[in-house]
Amino acid sequence: MTGPTPHTPTKAQLLELVAALGTAQWQDFAAAAARHGLTSVQAKLLAQLKGPVPMRGLAALLLCDASNVTGIVDRLEARGLVRREPDPADRRVKNVVATDEGRETIRRVRAEMQATHSALDALDETERTALYGLLERLRPGLEHRG
Repeated sequence: MTGPTPHTPTKAQLLELVAALGTAQWQDFAAAAARHGLTSVQAKLLAQLKGPVPMRGLAALLLCDASNVTGIVDRLEARGLVRREPDPADRRVKNVVATDEGRETIRRVRAEMQATHSALDALDETERTALYGLLERLRPGLEHRG
């Protein structure tokens, strides 16, 4: 059994590149969020709201304590970007829902991620399609890990 050829990247090299891309994307996201008066964590929470999400579910998604989520949601709610509503199945549970303004704000944040968009412009349509397919194959192994 032979090792990787000089043209075949190692797993470590691939992981370093993925980490560098993730860091650059996160910095771009944080900068775009700041232009809308949001912290990166507030914007990340807003981005998670594709439907009603329980407060505890948000804590798990953000990898933080539920008490931290309360303050984040309070600030977003004060700006009219989210609202709390009782869960129909258990009225003791509070779900967080993005308002129309919240959905529009996170859409604009994503649209204004110029560094990320510019980097992707370096790929042609075929390359973007191939990259998307490869990343989709990796996603199941990376999501929902405890």
